[in-house]
Amino acid sequence: MNTYRPVAPQWLRLVGIVACAMLFGLCARGGTAWVLGFVALVPWLLALNAERSVGGVLRSACLMSLAFSAAVMLWFGAAFGAYVGIGTTWGVLILLLLSPLLQAQFLVFALVRHWVGLRYGPLLRAIAGAAAWVACEWLFPKLLGGTLGHGLQPSAIFRQVADLGGAAGLTFLLILVAEALACAIGRRHEGLRRIAAPLALAACVVLAMGGYGWLRLTHLSAVLAEPAPTLRVGLIQANLTDYERRRQEQGAYAVVRESLDTHFALSRSAVELHGAEALLWSETVYPTTFGQPRSEDGAELDAEILAFVDELGVPLMFGTYDRDSAGEYNSAAVVEPRRGLLGHYHKTHPFPLTEYVPSWLDGPLFRSLVPWAGGWQAGYGARVFPLQTKDGREVSVLPLICLDDMRSTLAIEGARLGAQAILGLSNDSWFTDYPLGARLHLSVASFRSIETRLPQLRVTTNGLSAVVDETGEVLVSTEMGSQVVLAAEVPARDPQPTLMLRWGDWVGQAGLIFLLGLVACTLWQRLAARFAPVRPQPGTVQGDAWVVAIEPAWRVVFTLLRLSAAAGLLWLALDMLLQRGLQVNSIVQIRVFLFAVAGPSIVAWFIQRRYTGRFRIEAGYLVLDLPHQRIEVPLQQIIALEPWRLPLPRSGLHLRLASGERLRPAIAIDDPLALHSALVNAGSSATLADGLSKRLA
Repeated sequence: MNTYRPVAPQWLRLVGIVACAMLFGLCARGGTAWVLGFVALVPWLLALNAERSVGGVLRSACLMSLAFSAAVMLWFGAAFGAYVGIGTTWGVLILLLLSPLLQAQFLVFALVRHWVGLRYGPLLRAIAGAAAWVACEWLFPKLLGGTLGHGLQPSAIFRQVADLGGAAGLTFLLILVAEALACAIGRRHEGLRRIAAPLALAACVVLAMGGYGWLRLTHLSAVLAEPAPTLRVGLIQANLTDYERRRQEQGAYAVVRESLDTHFALSRSAVELHGAEALLWSETVYPTTFGQPRSEDGAELDAEILAFVDELGVPLMFGTYDRDSAGEYNSAAVVEPRRGLLGHYHKTHPFPLTEYVPSWLDGPLFRSLVPWAGGWQAGYGARVFPLQTKDGREVSVLPLICLDDMRSTLAIEGARLGAQAILGLSNDSWFTDYPLGARLHLSVASFRSIETRLPQLRVTTNGLSAVVDETGEVLVSTEMGSQVVLAAEVPARDPQPTLMLRWGDWVGQAGLIFLLGLVACTLWQRLAARFAPVRPQPGTVQGDAWVVAIEPAWRVVFTLLRLSAAAGLLWLALDMLLQRGLQVNSIVQIRVFLFAVAGPSIVAWFIQRRYTGRFRIEAGYLVLDLPHQRIEVPLQQIIALEPWRLPLPRSGLHLRLASGERLRPAIAIDDPLALHSALVNAGSSATLADGLSKRLA
């Protein structure tokens, strides 16, 4: 059992929290500061190790969430306050007050880590803490989807690991490295041997991440160098913001008219000067319903957009609204020359309270308290559209609107539906005075390309529009507050397979399952300890004990049967996870289970039962009572115990006799030290053969 002892006064623990927050603040600003992500948690972990009570751990976690919000997310409070009209001061104050809820992963991580640390060793404590972190962020996603792993985006090599487990997987590994470093620092006064293991663990994790990232990047570079048909897309960043203020000053029609005229002019430039074969406008650029006009003016504007697309002869995707019997949606419309409206994609993740209000919360009282709350509905999931050029080339694209690119699910779903590129539409105008927010949004969105290996084009109202390749590299991005036409080519290439595409956003779920399993094991141990009979201490034998006395040939057969059953079970698991999507409905699966798992297991059980008996020591003899024979060996003839080098099918040992031969059969036993202790206590001079045998025992 581990116990926490205070290693620093309270003021030094506060210094650790502040230092941790400052390191995260530097990481959030990008550049070469990404390397700090491996050590940023260390000061707080050392502070946590000094807390002995649950109250102290909880207090430390709350302070850490507050410091993190102040160092990394302060811009969000200011931008939110300005956006909803309550002022930046109130926005920041609300953010800080709600930080324990908005950054709940700190609390969950600290409490789980403390609970596990009191019962198990530092390695399991580290794994459980990391699992709790990613499980919490999976169960309760943040508004902007950020996690520690996003800090590695500037590293071309390390970010490639995200195609295995997403940004959550990177977070898990970063926490393990920080835990190992904190453990080494805590053992610094105990000698080199004590710090070698945690330092080796940290080094192995970092080297494994770097090695995988380098190999993946090398492979992708070769794939991307191969020729493929392309579609040249023009991204229109018109820099028209503050629709609501301009609507009140100019009127709704004048605002829509200005927006369309500006986008028409820039789009003509994209086609005529930049060779664009398709056009992409930003979110809500046409701030009324398209295809279902509300008035005659709306119908005329709809017809004008259709005529404009026919005139240019290129497909257009743009942000607008749509409606049906359930309500109104923030959507993306796709229009093709001569074919008209292909359809709408409805934004799946509208921003809570400002765009979407759950039905259970909505009502007159809520609307009076939160007048800025919107009334849009949430969409129904990913949708893929074909964009076709005049000469017949076609690229299947997945539209994502604003917060849709903050989570992995939609991008993965779209890639499974056949998408060859991601087209992002966003209105990041509320980041105008806070460009750090726009940069973080782009950084998080780029991980969708790593996870799915799909190129991504993002257009925003006034920046940062960008082109992201399949490795997550931001090839080019625009300035905030500028009017720009950006042209980029999208290859018509199917994505490279990734574990994220096969398993989905699995890391958080795996973390939750691990924690539930750990809780179940702990409860089972407590119940077993409460109701189990009194047992002797390890290394002693009372009365007789069960053993399996088995001939070498049958041991080989027994081992092969056990390995066959394990291999069959592994094949079934991999087949379910990688090929069948966790479905259990195949005749092949049933046959494999019967013949490769159940059959060998049953035969192995019968073999074990045939050779299972008891051993005891009586009258100077070691007695083995087996079902078909009785073996008696004088204790003075036993000179050494030789544990099996390979503990298959379980742990066991050979008895070396004074004649130099080994006793046949060999003995499979769970605790070889117990048998050795029993022999010595009975007067035998038997020893463990050598140092290795002692370690094996």
